[in-house]
Formats: sequence, C-alpha cells, structure tokens
Amino acid sequence: MQDTQHQRHFSDHSFWRKLKRYAKKAGRDVIETALTLYYCAKDSDTPRWAKTAILSALGYFVFPIDAIPDVLMGVGYSDDISVLMAALASVGAHVKQEHKEEAKQQVEVWLDR
Repeated sequence: MQDTQHQRHFSDHSFWRKLKRYAKKAGRDVIETALTLYYCAKDSDTPRWAKTAILSALGYFVFPIDAIPDVLMGVGYSDDISVLMAALASVGAHVKQEHKEEAKQQVEVWLDR
C-alpha cells in the first residue's frame, strides 16, 4: 500500500480522540462523512487502493496542521470536509449502506444528546 504524508498521521486512537473532542464543533456533515469513510476502510471487502485513499483523507482530518486551522469559527473544517468528500467521491462505489448507517448511529449518540 502506498504511503502518503497524511496517511502516516492516521491511527485509530488519533481518529477517535479527534472525533470525540470536536464532534459538536466540526458538525454533523464532517463527522458523519469521516465515520462513513472509517467504517468503509475497516471493511475487508474494500479494495486496498480505496483504503489508501480513505486513510490519507482521514490522516488529513486528524493532522493538527491544516490548510485552514480548525479553530477558525465557521470555516475551520471546510478544508477537512472538502478532503473527506473528495475521498468519498472516489471510493463511493465501495461504501455500503451499513457503513452509512453505522456512521449515522454514532453521530446521533454524540450530537443528539
């Protein structure tokens, strides 16, 4: 599997830590997209090239230095969602309904409390 700079920064621990810490600030679209991609990457049916694309996008998401800092209100996660959506578009054929449903359920747990 080809390694990218951002993919090297991805780990399950860093992913879950960022999601739990910033779920409300990042918003439903960012979190649900990130989770959908995460569950797709963990699926053994997902091809290796798609996992590489997903882990690179998720690595960008968890990487502390962004093109647009996450702390900027209103625009801080716009680069993250752009990268996540690009990854989702490229691997969309491998995203299953169960990935989407699992992501949605987790988002509801975190945001609809």
